[in-house]
Amino acid sequence: MRILLLNLYYPPDTSATAKIAEAVAAALAARHEVTVLCGRPSYDPTERRPWQLWRKEAASGVRILRMGSTDYPRFAMKRRLLNYLSYVALAIPRALFVRCDVVLAMTDPPFEGIVGAIVALLKRKPYVYSINDLYPDMAVAGAIVPPGLFARIWERLHRWALRHATRVIVLGDDMRARVVSKGIGQARIEVVRSGAEIPPPDAPQPPVDGEVIRTIRGDYKFVLLHAGNLGFYGAWETLIKAASSLEADGVGLVFVGEGAQRGHVETLAKDAKNVRFLPFFPASKIPSVLAAPDAHVITVKRGLEGVVVPSKMYGILAAGKPIVVVAPEETDVASLGAKFGFTVSADPDSPEKAAAAIRCLASDEARLRSMGQVARAAAHNYDSAEELRKFVQTIEAAVKTRPPSTVETSSPGG
Repeated sequence: MRILLLNLYYPPDTSATAKIAEAVAAALAARHEVTVLCGRPSYDPTERRPWQLWRKEAASGVRILRMGSTDYPRFAMKRRLLNYLSYVALAIPRALFVRCDVVLAMTDPPFEGIVGAIVALLKRKPYVYSINDLYPDMAVAGAIVPPGLFARIWERLHRWALRHATRVIVLGDDMRARVVSKGIGQARIEVVRSGAEIPPPDAPQPPVDGEVIRTIRGDYKFVLLHAGNLGFYGAWETLIKAASSLEADGVGLVFVGEGAQRGHVETLAKDAKNVRFLPFFPASKIPSVLAAPDAHVITVKRGLEGVVVPSKMYGILAAGKPIVVVAPEETDVASLGAKFGFTVSADPDSPEKAAAAIRCLASDEARLRSMGQVARAAAHNYDSAEELRKFVQTIEAAVKTRPPSTVETSSPGG
């Protein structure tokens, strides 16, 4: 089978979708012929590419067509839009000359789902839409795009793309509920989670770096860690207020990472003596970062449940650490945590409830150990290798399925 994968970012880009696209392409290439149509590296790449209209590359059995898009850095938001537009302008006509049996699109740029639907329609091929972050919902909720005419047009086009998809792949049950609310039948939606790499039962635990542990823990009695992107999705004010009120309890909140909202979060925490910020550690130190705190925190502000699905949950589970969830109860991490028992949860609009949940966990060592054991056991339900197999099976099933009619009941406004 010949698969055409569309995503702006692909290694040496280091974005989450670049890594996901690489893993998906490698899994598909084990059985099929895969062509990735991407742009020039621009997202904190490990190496650059000189400009060419397009160039051929190959890696891990995958054919890569890298279009000559602009490569402005990701933190230059206005220029980054030129990366998106130049990629799309070059990718659509080039895609028409790539032989394939199915078109697979991800979510970079944020309107890639619409681009994928257009390409599939022009090529008269089945279309699979893999959603990592749900747009335009994410852009509107994050105040990147104001509500108005442009957002409404984007939403209509996105719903058209969803209706055209033979299969829609989402990261969790909460995201599936969001897509269903847009008028898409559940039968065409597949939940394929990010998962974590689960070592064999007899494999030794990965070594940890004591210096990384000490750097993160500092002198705090109880360490709560947020490791990852500081984006628009978090209930940051609630989290900072909750942590600030726990200084006397010896609780420290440590952020490891960067992101568009880091400056804002630092401002919120400027008077908090028990909140610290650290940069990302090298990838080789991730096991040490995961092992460092007493518990991790995952936060999603109200209204974004199902719009963003934090994939870091699975690595935390594999590390055997409890999770403090400051998010609506509908989010996957909250509902799965309640089911298995590896989380304590709090209303993302209530600093008082968040502080009470953290204080309760910090004062109960037996519960902390028990939740860690439950977390490690639950991780085996989300083996990334098994999730990738589900992804491949979904693509294969889409080729055998007639593309759906675009005439489908949709919710009002669609």
